[in-house]
Amino acid sequence: MDGPARGAPTLVDPMTDAIQIAQLRKTFGDKTAVNDLSLAVPSGSLCGFIGPNGAGKTTTIRMIMSIIFPDSGSLSVLGRPSAVESKDRIGYLPEERGVYKKMRVGAFLTYMARLKGVDGAAAKRRSADWLEKVGLGREGKKRCDELSKGMQQKVQFIAAVIHEPDLLILDEVFSGLDPVNRRLMRSLIDEQHRAGRTIVFSTHAMYEAEQLCDRVFMIHQGVKVLDDTIGGIRARFDPRTIVAEPEEMRGVDPDSLRALPGVRSVEVGTSELTVRVDDRTPPYRVLAALAGAAAMRRVELKRVSLEDVFIGLVTDHDDAGALRQELRRTDEAEALQGAAS
Repeated sequence: MDGPARGAPTLVDPMTDAIQIAQLRKTFGDKTAVNDLSLAVPSGSLCGFIGPNGAGKTTTIRMIMSIIFPDSGSLSVLGRPSAVESKDRIGYLPEERGVYKKMRVGAFLTYMARLKGVDGAAAKRRSADWLEKVGLGREGKKRCDELSKGMQQKVQFIAAVIHEPDLLILDEVFSGLDPVNRRLMRSLIDEQHRAGRTIVFSTHAMYEAEQLCDRVFMIHQGVKVLDDTIGGIRARFDPRTIVAEPEEMRGVDPDSLRALPGVRSVEVGTSELTVRVDDRTPPYRVLAALAGAAAMRRVELKRVSLEDVFIGLVTDHDDAGALRQELRRTDEAEALQGAAS
């Protein structure tokens, strides 16, 4: 790929925060969309902004992008008080998808690159290179409205990154993509991160954030409920749970397993055992004891999921089962939408 856009500075100082938010509040009538929100996104990080639909993610992103303005609080983007002052250093993929429908795909991308300061020849090269990279190399001369929704979404992603921004903000980037293109999008985001860019992407699909992010920020009903690195979350919410799959369930005596040192409880399923370790015993000791107690196909320490953490944090004021079903329904609806596009 070509170098940075004409006149663009190099990637921001990794010792600073790309985004700083302090006590941000936004209301719409009598509804509080974001309430007393504070957040710092370190430069060079890949931060997942997660929560169910309606949590306040898009409202926060729009305030970061100066599309709407907070009722109170303050924020800075790339060291400036407004994203407008750093607009050529930011790539943004909004939740509302949109391209210039009657423009040719290649011309549209070249135009978007030129708007961000890339010179004409470089803009055309980048447009062609990116279309090849996402499997749309033959679509450059088609009008944008001749593409499927999934193809249009890939074109809009290219438009967000074609000028090689310092900061990339993606709002529900996986929405409506089929499994193949979701995998492609993950690889493209990871590639941008490895190039040194700061990336913030919002999603309600928490497993996507779990696979990609080094940091996660959780929001629910406009309020921050968690802000930590993936490693910090796993250490903090360690389930101390082991999953064991015996060769033969009939040959396993659950009472003998419950008697093993460090075992707090054993739950017997149809093909697996769920073993919880007490707070005093290192889990690896119980892993070894279980492996020696019966013939096992698999014995592994269960890793906490972001969905489990999120639901555990908000169950004081939500029904956990209903919230889990809501997340599942949204994922299923998006899978169907992605298959149709």
